Amino acid sequence: MPKNEKTSKSVASKAAKILKDPKSTKVMKSVAASALTQAPDKKKKK
Repeated sequence: MPKNEKTSKSVASKAAKILKDPKSTKVMKSVAASALTQAPDKKKKK
């Protein structure tokens, strides 16, 4: 996979919600974590 592929903000947001949901399965959490590892870093506010 090319290094420049990034997860969109909306997908990253949904992935975070899946990780927080106690009803999520292990497979769902694994996919969500994978998506978040590809998400762009948040820019720090000055």
